[in-house]
Amino acid sequence: MAGETPPPISSPPLTGGLWASAQNLLATVIAIVQTRVELAAVELEEEKRRLLAVMGWGAVAVLMACFSLVFLALFITVLFWDDRVAVLGSITVLFLVIGGLAWQRVGKLLTGSGGLLSASIAELDGDRKALAEAAARVSGQAKPPTQE
Repeated sequence: MAGETPPPISSPPLTGGLWASAQNLLATVIAIVQTRVELAAVELEEEKRRLLAVMGWGAVAVLMACFSLVFLALFITVLFWDDRVAVLGSITVLFLVIGGLAWQRVGKLLTGSGGLLSASIAELDGDRKALAEAAARVSGQAKPPTQE
């Protein structure tokens, strides 16, 4: 019997309850990920449509404003033909001021957005906090660990 090797140690088979719990956990994680990806896709689609609408209407507005300003400048120049140099200079300064104000407004609009995928990020943050709280309850900790 000295030359005999012991039988290999095998791990105990997973019980139906443990295996079912693992499958349920995996299914839940997959469902959460799928929901978040779908939310991100919806947000991207909404942002794309909003951007296209802004660009389209912005192009129309700029085109019409340009035509209006050219005809206004021509009208005022013809109206005050004797002082045309002063009138054209004044109109040019006015257009520069309006253009500067418009440029400032565009800057504010670009920096004032809520951020891309902000709802998805908020949902994922809520999921992370909920999972941390659940893990803390299971492990017996009073407060969940914080991640900043």
